[in-house]
Amino acid sequence: MGIGVDFIRKTRYTCPITTDQMRGIPSPPLEDDFEGTVIALPDPDAGLLVNLDLSVAIEARESIRTYQDTPLSIEDLSYLLWCTQGVKWIMEDCTFRTVPSAGARHAIDTYLYARDVHGLKSGLYRFLALEHSLGAISEEQQIPEIVYKGGLNQDCIQKASVCFIWVANSYRMTWRYGERGFRDIFLEGGHICQNLYLSSQVVGCGVCAIGAFNDDEINHLIGIDGEKKFAVYMAAVGKIPHAKEMTKNQGI
Repeated sequence: MGIGVDFIRKTRYTCPITTDQMRGIPSPPLEDDFEGTVIALPDPDAGLLVNLDLSVAIEARESIRTYQDTPLSIEDLSYLLWCTQGVKWIMEDCTFRTVPSAGARHAIDTYLYARDVHGLKSGLYRFLALEHSLGAISEEQQIPEIVYKGGLNQDCIQKASVCFIWVANSYRMTWRYGERGFRDIFLEGGHICQNLYLSSQVVGCGVCAIGAFNDDEINHLIGIDGEKKFAVYMAAVGKIPHAKEMTKNQGI
């Protein structure tokens, strides 16, 4: 029996389980504290966006690996972060966001390697969703090489203006669902990335999702243990040369 089959079998609902929520243990924080420089992001509804029909966005969705050597604006990035993990409102021990999550647990945090964003220094950041801001983690010169190598030397990473790195805090989910919650974490990652694919078209960007990466290297870069917190998904994002012409041809 392979590991994948074992995972499916051991996370089935086969009998009643007792979770930490049932035991009366307080829920984990909605978001880990951040110590360091915090950068406020502009309003994601700044009125600078193209009006894109959802049906057109769904039909046009594809993975794009080649990008223009053009920076994203900080407004572009703010919009993409809101579309993928924006907080609409907070209720006690959960948040309601722009993407679905089992039990509104939202166990995934967004980290960014920003290579070329206007108004933002190149470096590693964490999206602080509750206040819609960025926490600056590091501007070390070797970060581009680490991300590229950790992403198995995929060219789209080097060409992208931003690389999204999604990290799971597993206890946020397992606190409520036990081992079953690990399934929900990976489902959540898919919801987030699909929103990135669709919303990127509004700001003239292309996206390439990355499921193949060196877990240990990416986890080490982020500074997480790879077990309680671990990278689950990545995506390269950059401006695409045919975006304006494409939307024009589609009547947008």
